[in-house]
Amino acid sequence: MGRDAREVAALQAELLAWYDRHARALPWRVPPGSGARPDPYRIWLSEVMLQQTTVAAVKDYFHRFTARWPTIADLAAAEDGEVMAEWAGLGYYARARNLLRCARAVTASGGAFPDTRAGLIALPGIGPYTAAAIAAIAFDRAETVVDGNVERVMARLHDIRTPLPAAKAELNARAAELTPARRPGDHAQAVMDLGATICTPRNPACGICPWRGACAARAAGTQAELPRKAPRKAKPLRHGIAWIGRRADGAWLLERRPETGLLGGTLGWPGTDWTEAPPGGASPGGESSDGAPPAPAAWHAAGEVRHTFTHFHLVLDIRAADLPEGCAPARGEFVAAAAFDPAALPTLMRKAHARALPALGGRPAG
Repeated sequence: MGRDAREVAALQAELLAWYDRHARALPWRVPPGSGARPDPYRIWLSEVMLQQTTVAAVKDYFHRFTARWPTIADLAAAEDGEVMAEWAGLGYYARARNLLRCARAVTASGGAFPDTRAGLIALPGIGPYTAAAIAAIAFDRAETVVDGNVERVMARLHDIRTPLPAAKAELNARAAELTPARRPGDHAQAVMDLGATICTPRNPACGICPWRGACAARAAGTQAELPRKAPRKAKPLRHGIAWIGRRADGAWLLERRPETGLLGGTLGWPGTDWTEAPPGGASPGGESSDGAPPAPAAWHAAGEVRHTFTHFHLVLDIRAADLPEGCAPARGEFVAAAAFDPAALPTLMRKAHARALPALGGRPAG
């Protein structure tokens, strides 16, 4: 059951008063009461980076991106490979590809973001949540912004015991009831801050919560168990091979992955598809039932790495080889030692590189 207008107004006022005193200092945020207007470019960039990622993980990436590409026009003019390399380690690489598509679309249409949810959602890579967040935070539109923190706060405030994801519609409706016409951007950030700092997944600090008096879960003693979640299905296990070769002059054999799919558009090691079947036994020349290595050499097993994606676990067998001068690979291309930076690789590929190094004499990259 919803709350009456007086209760809603009181909750809105209590939350904004708390936010004015306790707002987190974030590099993309304009402090409440400063009178400054948020930069839509920085709000958009932060929201894209924060998808499926924590604030702590994003901060350094955000600083590097905005130092290197301070405006959306700068980002739109960047080379794809440079942006993908700067994104390396942040995961969900489709976001980086869409980041460039969106920057170029905005720049081509005059360089200014649309200031409505409808206009924003028409841009590449901007979905309903991100459009609502940018519209509210950057343009103070009365849009309802619901992330995981907001879902948790709403579930507890209203003692909603329906498990997620079935509860999403009700949680969105409850959040919408509380969205104010005045300062909706600050309100959206305040609810997210409340979930991140006080109404936390474990051990919520109910005693200092501005909504403690109105919290139905606190009254019922159920706050620690909400929101409930439906049991997760076990993730399947997939297997693959990565071939890591280094030429005598220190150059590494790398290959850019297809634009679509996991790690799309990133630089990595030549390898097989990732399948449910484990790799077959390798012959002395490196031939495998799962595919041929990218260049003729004495490939040998160098261990395995394990990595977890959103929908499956991966075990990657690492095959390493010292490649001769004049090697003509069937796949990939050599990157000179001086130009190779393991930190520019996705996390999985960095793991594979670290695993292969001892088998290649342990010489450092480059």
